[in-house]
Amino acid sequence: MKKWARALYQPNLPLEENHRVTACEEHIRLSKEAATEGMVLLKNEKNLLPLAKGTRLALFGKGIFDYVKGGGGSGDVTVSYIRNLYEGLKMQTGIVDIYEPLADYYRENVHHQYEQGTAPGMTVEPLLPEGLLKGAKAFADTAVIVISRFSGEGWDRSGIECRDEDDELPQGELTMPKISQQVFPDGDFYLTENEKKMIRQVETTFDKIAVVLNVGGIVDTTWIKENDQISSALLGWQGGMEGGLAMAEILCGKVNPSGKLTDTFARRAEDYPSMETFHESFYYVDYTEDIYVGYRYFETIPGAAAKVIYPFGYGLSYTDFEVQTEQTEEREGRILIYVRVTNTGKRAGKEVVQVYFQAPQGLLKKPFRQLITFEKTRLLQAGESQILKLSFKADEMASYDDLGKIRKSAWVLEKGTYEFYVGTSVRDTEKTTYSWEQKEDKVTKQLMAKLVPSNLKKRMLSDGTYEALPLMEANDPNACVFEKMHPGSEEGLTPVIRAWERRKLWGVRKEEPKQFIQVAEGTLTMDEFINQLTEEDLLELLGGQPNTGVANTFGFGNLPGYGVPNIMTADGPAGLRIAPECGICTTAWPCATLLACTWNTDLVEMIGEAGAKEVKENNIGVWLTPAVNIHRNPLCGRNFEYYSEDPLVAGKMGAAMVRGIQSRHIAATVKHFAANNKETNRKHSDSRVSERALREIYLKAFQIIVEEADPWAIMSSYNIINGHRASECKELLEDILRGEWAFKGMVTTDWWTRGEHYKEIKAGNDLKMANGFPERVKRAMDLGELDRKDLEHCAKRILELILKLD
Repeated sequence: MKKWARALYQPNLPLEENHRVTACEEHIRLSKEAATEGMVLLKNEKNLLPLAKGTRLALFGKGIFDYVKGGGGSGDVTVSYIRNLYEGLKMQTGIVDIYEPLADYYRENVHHQYEQGTAPGMTVEPLLPEGLLKGAKAFADTAVIVISRFSGEGWDRSGIECRDEDDELPQGELTMPKISQQVFPDGDFYLTENEKKMIRQVETTFDKIAVVLNVGGIVDTTWIKENDQISSALLGWQGGMEGGLAMAEILCGKVNPSGKLTDTFARRAEDYPSMETFHESFYYVDYTEDIYVGYRYFETIPGAAAKVIYPFGYGLSYTDFEVQTEQTEEREGRILIYVRVTNTGKRAGKEVVQVYFQAPQGLLKKPFRQLITFEKTRLLQAGESQILKLSFKADEMASYDDLGKIRKSAWVLEKGTYEFYVGTSVRDTEKTTYSWEQKEDKVTKQLMAKLVPSNLKKRMLSDGTYEALPLMEANDPNACVFEKMHPGSEEGLTPVIRAWERRKLWGVRKEEPKQFIQVAEGTLTMDEFINQLTEEDLLELLGGQPNTGVANTFGFGNLPGYGVPNIMTADGPAGLRIAPECGICTTAWPCATLLACTWNTDLVEMIGEAGAKEVKENNIGVWLTPAVNIHRNPLCGRNFEYYSEDPLVAGKMGAAMVRGIQSRHIAATVKHFAANNKETNRKHSDSRVSERALREIYLKAFQIIVEEADPWAIMSSYNIINGHRASECKELLEDILRGEWAFKGMVTTDWWTRGEHYKEIKAGNDLKMANGFPERVKRAMDLGELDRKDLEHCAKRILELILKLD
């Protein structure tokens, strides 16, 4: 097919001959396979699971039918169907029988709530009639309780509205917090009173109880772990369109669970150190816990370990494994660890091997354990073994010295002994006989101070105390050389449709401008092409363009007189997002957190490639995924879009997704860069974070992806970072991203950011979405704030991305 034919002419053609790939059977099967591999078996006492053949089941909780396939906002996907747990269990012919009157009760209740406009996962748990409970007891020997939760873009899992009085925000960002407060008055981290009552009723009636959690983020699990009457629990996450079937196949033993947690599950939401400042202010967040995020906090800070219910990396199986370190060696600055994994049980299964290092505390102070590498086995039959080779550079154990305790603005490998632990969770490990001796402090990389906080007063140290940080006078992030736009007037604007003058199709024509296809064919240089563009043309290139076809997140490029196609973009993190009115259904993949819990980068890469095929088939060139922000706080409304509390896991999973997507010549867009860990007031909130925490935690996943997968695009985030909007921050986009990491791709803003367009251009933010403001950029040029060269730099990167597309 001719280059850019889909973008230029929008043919309604299948990607593969006689076969449409969008929501095809192969992709739906892959979605279910991924769902089964990322679900985590939290508890399985008395071997209740897998359910024995002939088990008679009573299903409790509206979550049986109130199934949540994924989160809301840009993470939503239009699908032809979803399978809830009831439907999945009904497909397990000959294994389980279900008490239908109870199922009918929940089905009708959920259907009624949906008819009232309630979103999946936001329904109210109905009271359980005693008559149905007695009937269930007479029929069934086993009870399954299902709890479901929902969250979405623009609001956090709380009753606090994302409201700025002058903003015109989408209605969902204002109404959903109110609904959440009504349905979950104690917060959706915890059970509601109706849920607690239903669980008590089940506990007094049944001896065999299993729980299924259909959630997108961390919830309270103390009632599971510490209740002897609950024998088993499956963390089913949000498993995409086939999630209910995936849950059922695990419960019935058709699939052996192999998922492992990529977050720490603590007793209470208040046990996470970030909770103290999460909603302290509407306009800023102080990251006072510093690098002690997730297990780095719970495994390090005195007294915190007792707050953990399920540790990072944890997950059970229906079989048993023996993990033995065979050999460890150092070779040319790399440490290699060979691990033999043997399936010592009676069922086929997979195991995840995790390697942690323990660094000397030194002057910089460090977490007790840090994940350094991991690997998942293939499916091992009973009695079968596999040797895994795990490796990493010794320099990857370095810490960042932002205050000059050893060497300012440098990555430092402090002197001392570095120990290594191999196992299957952060707590289930064995120390290797090998250790790394660093005789003298070693600067592995000397940098310059960037993104230094001005208003962060203190940060946590490894003993739980705090050290004071220097305070400075911050620049005004709202400073502008002329009056700012009225707050809220930027929200939801569509791009201007630029007129194209009449032109002659045949016969004698005036001299045509040089065409972009000549650059693609190598007969014209990029500089020659750009030199002919007018200033107006360049300004047009730097802003979003109108939708075509099935796109709803707008495009870019669109200079028809020069042959530059209008390249469409599309959400989202759980599958290609096409608006329902288009009539096209796509594959809904499991949420990103579930995918991370597979610990299987090969599988994630396959999903990236499959999803990219659907994107391409629908004539879209840029997929706005993956999202790799850190699970700093369990109540962040978009945690379902993100992978983990750990930057290594997020980086490795994100890199795999990018490789898969770009293998089909579709551009991946890594987001949201950076420190975007809260949805409430996301367009104005200042993330006040130390340079060390930024580099070791919040930038690290992006760095791994840039260096390992070469993404073609990165999306800057809405928020302010240490006093400067991310989209306007030269230190972030030019000095760190392009300078230190050698990123070669395009940077786009998030949609309708509050950044000033001309300041974004100066900072190296190439494209403003969903629309640009050329009139304001031109005004800034007239005032001498930027010149044509600034426009050309950004335009070139936009055009270079288009050249990479088919």
